[in-house]
Amino acid sequence: MIARLIEVLLVALKLGLTSFGGPVAHLGYFRDEYVRTRKWLDDEAYADLVALCQFLPGPASSQVGMAVGMTRAGIGGGVAAWLGFTLPSAALLILFGYGVAAFGELAAGGWLHGLKAVAVAVVAFAVFGMARTLTPDRPRATVAIVTAIAMLFWRTPLTQVLVIAAAGVAGVLLLKDAPAAAAATPRTTTGGGALRIVVGLATFFLLLAGLPLARQVVDSEWLRVFDGFYRAGSLVFGGGHVVLPLLEAEVVPTGWVTRDRFIAGYGMAQAVPGPLFTFSAYLGTVMGGPPSGWQGGLLALAAIFLPSFLLLIGVLPLWQRLRANHRFRAALAGINAAVVGLLLAALYDPVWASAIAGPADLALALAAFAMLAWWKLPPWLVVLFGAAAGAGLAWVG
Repeated sequence: MIARLIEVLLVALKLGLTSFGGPVAHLGYFRDEYVRTRKWLDDEAYADLVALCQFLPGPASSQVGMAVGMTRAGIGGGVAAWLGFTLPSAALLILFGYGVAAFGELAAGGWLHGLKAVAVAVVAFAVFGMARTLTPDRPRATVAIVTAIAMLFWRTPLTQVLVIAAAGVAGVLLLKDAPAAAAATPRTTTGGGALRIVVGLATFFLLLAGLPLARQVVDSEWLRVFDGFYRAGSLVFGGGHVVLPLLEAEVVPTGWVTRDRFIAGYGMAQAVPGPLFTFSAYLGTVMGGPPSGWQGGLLALAAIFLPSFLLLIGVLPLWQRLRANHRFRAALAGINAAVVGLLLAALYDPVWASAIAGPADLALALAAFAMLAWWKLPPWLVVLFGAAAGAGLAWVG
């Protein structure tokens, strides 16, 4: 078993160092490595895991990696797969956080400002792509617009929870004929006893409900940070860029991270391989803290990924039954439409409001969007362009 754990860790580490391009690209890398090259599972089993992780809140590509690790080497294999895939980008973003903390005065202009303009393009591109697939009809488009309006006027974590729940109810009532979010073979790839299901799901919900209550009793900034990032990881349907509004609502209004540093770090997160959720490691590093530095980065990183791990432990054995539930699929269709609205609101505030101050900023954002949408350039290359262009504009100005 130890040999398998080491094998899972090393293969995931290779993927964590080389997987650029976001969640969709990650799934392609995973299939090539796990299915075609190593034959740890077949295409049917892999498709089933992808479908499961698209239905769960959290980072879909990271969850697929964890699930593959679990099928290969049990729960320890899931941990090994997460460590290998996550730590390279987390380490890079923690180092970047130290740089921002040491040279924060650069955030007012120059290359960090260019990163903020790139963030506008990245989020706009994500909204454009997700809207086409997740809001294909009038009811779902309406859910997205109502969600965006609610978030623009009431920007609180509670509002996010309420709109996600309301969207799920709307899905059950209005989207009875909605297809499943992903097509996959109805097959269960791994089993598990009742104890594993109960422990995984009970721990997930106990932490989600209990951490806010514990904050009222225990005066600890570490607990507040853990709760904020755990809740963000628990409520992100759609993964990837959708974590932006949830994290912004947790760290900016509380004063943990300034808005400029938040947007600059989000832009930088596009340049590293691995999951976008490692943006949390950067945020934990640059907090006014404590916690801050590498301790804050690791705390935030563990907290935001823990919900995904607990959900996989509890849901993986139940997946075949859940996929066949029509109401569950309809609720998820409504929630996915709300995801588009959350991201649309975030595109305006904080992304656009923080980055676009004049024609030059808008021109840079438009150029970055064109590189992503039509020239199909990799995000890391667009990030380098944005940083260089921002520095050039600051020098000329």
